[in-house]
Amino acid sequence: MKRPDDRVASAFRFATELVAWVAAPWALSSHSWLLAALSVVVLVGLPTLFSTPGDKANVIIAVPGWVTILLVVLQLVAAVVSSWLAWPGWAATAVSLLAAATLVTEQRRWRWLVSANRLAD
Repeated sequence: MKRPDDRVASAFRFATELVAWVAAPWALSSHSWLLAALSVVVLVGLPTLFSTPGDKANVIIAVPGWVTILLVVLQLVAAVVSSWLAWPGWAATAVSLLAAATLVTEQRRWRWLVSANRLAD
């Protein structure tokens, strides 16, 4: 099974990641600056360290496809929950719609990530 063309999905995914990287520390900063900083380390660091072979050009620590999917879901949840905690309703609604669009556009890539014959090509 060939890796799907996911340029549109990548754009939505990256936009959601950016929101998560901003909204999570923003939401946590009123509780603890350490938690705010740790949230960025987790949200940026985990996907950098852990990736599925064939999905990225450089793999530091190889993980199965379902782990990559969970990391994307973590970003989506962080973006949505944090935006509702930190920002006005109109902004959080926009983030929620962005996350929903990301979920829809990611489906082909996620099917590929969990397919048994992903590396056969």
